[in-house]
Amino acid sequence: MTLGKIWANLGVEDVKRTQEFYLALGFEPNGNPSTDLVSFLFGKEKFVIHFFEKQRLKTSLEGEVADLQQGNEIMFTLSAESKEEMHQWMDTIKKAGGTIRFDPRKNRKKFYDDNGYYVSVFADPDGHLFNLFCNLNR
Repeated sequence: MTLGKIWANLGVEDVKRTQEFYLALGFEPNGNPSTDLVSFLFGKEKFVIHFFEKQRLKTSLEGEVADLQQGNEIMFTLSAESKEEMHQWMDTIKKAGGTIRFDPRKNRKKFYDDNGYYVSVFADPDGHLFNLFCNLNR
């Protein structure tokens, strides 16, 4: 069995707000948005994330959509080239309406992990989590 491309489908409260957030971060739109779906390409490999209006996703799932106020099931990881680039990302994320959950500039005790990665965690306006990191050992 051979699989084709893989992508993620996430639920959002407000498709327009999601579109504005990811455009502000500079992500490339994937196709044409509609009232209940917007899609973006992430990274050099152009990983696709579809953001569906929650009710539409619920219909497709034939079940409930996760309550991100209670916790997350997945955290995507994005890589940056340097600490300076990460700082720019974090500032842009906050300005665009995201939340910085872990800011290494404020947590001097543990601004990198045991493997030498400088790390940050942010949430988009709906609470989807992203880990942002760069390798300090390069």
